[in-house]
Amino acid sequence: MNQNDNRKSRYSQGSLSLWGTVAMGTGVMIGAGIFALTGQVAEYAGPWFPAAFLIAAIISAFSAYSYIKMSNKYPSAGGIAMILHKAYGQSAVTGACALLMAFSMVINESLVARTFGTYTLQLFDAGENQWLVPALAVGLIAAAFLINLAGNKYIGAVSKITAVLKVGGILAFAAAALWASGFSFEAATAPNAAGYSFTGFLAGVALAILAYKGFTTITNSGDEVKNPERNVGRAIMRSLGICLAVYMAVAFAVGSSLTIEELVAAKDYALAEAARPALGRYGVVFTVAIAIIATASGLLASVFAVSRMLAMLTEMNLIPHSHFGMPGRIQKHTLVYTVVLAAFLAVFFDLSRIASLGAIFYLVMDIAIHWGVYRHLRHDVGATGWILLSAIALDAVALGAFLAIKSAADPLIVFIGIAAIIVIFAFEKFYLRGLRGEGGVMATQHRHDA
Repeated sequence: MNQNDNRKSRYSQGSLSLWGTVAMGTGVMIGAGIFALTGQVAEYAGPWFPAAFLIAAIISAFSAYSYIKMSNKYPSAGGIAMILHKAYGQSAVTGACALLMAFSMVINESLVARTFGTYTLQLFDAGENQWLVPALAVGLIAAAFLINLAGNKYIGAVSKITAVLKVGGILAFAAAALWASGFSFEAATAPNAAGYSFTGFLAGVALAILAYKGFTTITNSGDEVKNPERNVGRAIMRSLGICLAVYMAVAFAVGSSLTIEELVAAKDYALAEAARPALGRYGVVFTVAIAIIATASGLLASVFAVSRMLAMLTEMNLIPHSHFGMPGRIQKHTLVYTVVLAAFLAVFFDLSRIASLGAIFYLVMDIAIHWGVYRHLRHDVGATGWILLSAIALDAVALGAFLAIKSAADPLIVFIGIAAIIVIFAFEKFYLRGLRGEGGVMATQHRHDA
């Protein structure tokens, strides 16, 4: 084998089955959505937080339309990067929006990793040793890195096993909590429930969308899926349906055990707290065990997807790349970059701010995807215009409400999010201008043999 071949990205076409792909998608969604976001969404939406998850699922279904239409015709291991490149060419918009998606996925990894640490500590009397949360988070990220190095065969096997365990376990928790509470809904009895606004509800919806965006992991798996022209779309819709059923069951279970005040107070470990009054100590242990499985598998699937996406961006000459002396192919390098950045965020940002950044980045990128497909590709892929425009409008309303609420509650994170977006677009503009000044390198010609 030529040594330069190690610098090329290689994908195992057809290495992921339909249900293995569904397991990967649900792995990312359930790992973040249930355990990390239930309390966060309730903080904004109040007693209507189950409805926020439902509306978020509807918005995500509209969003999925663009990805399915594009993946059916152009299956690619780069997924979102491919869609953007088809719509906007080798431009700053393509590179910047692809990076926003990649960063939102890395942010999701740090969110899930910190959730793992937070829930794990519920098994122990950790006191004020909050340094244990980032320490456990970094440990989980390192474990996901090692499994990803082992290859797709092991990733698919682990994803299938953990998907069954966590979906079954979460549904068992929901059923037991609802039964123990007599199918009441304590969250609706909060004395200040009327104080929650419609704008706050929409902000909760924006955050809940993060609980479903894991379907884009399937898009990023592209031609690594068997029969991708058919199975990518099927996997996306099945994953969304499974996650909606699980989310609604858990939302009502949590709301039956805790008032809104109690839920918000324990927002970082809401399910474990809900298990205490309903199921006792053993219920807490069971819930934490499921949380550990869910967050670990979610992180594993997300690391798999984002490293492949970054590899394609490099091959498309949309981002720079350096080996830093590392051997092996480009996917191994981007895998290292992914876990290092995720570990950094897990150490220095709390759950609330991590989730906020992820929501802002994802919604901006998602709007750009739909507009690009509507403006340039809808006739090519046979997409219906009003569905694409509806997806843009729904995203814009959710993003606007979220920014309005966060500007009042935490203006710093809004500033960081907007500033980061500006920096990313400026970086891409100057990077691509530099390439063109040197004669340019077309994405289709780039082999990264240096």
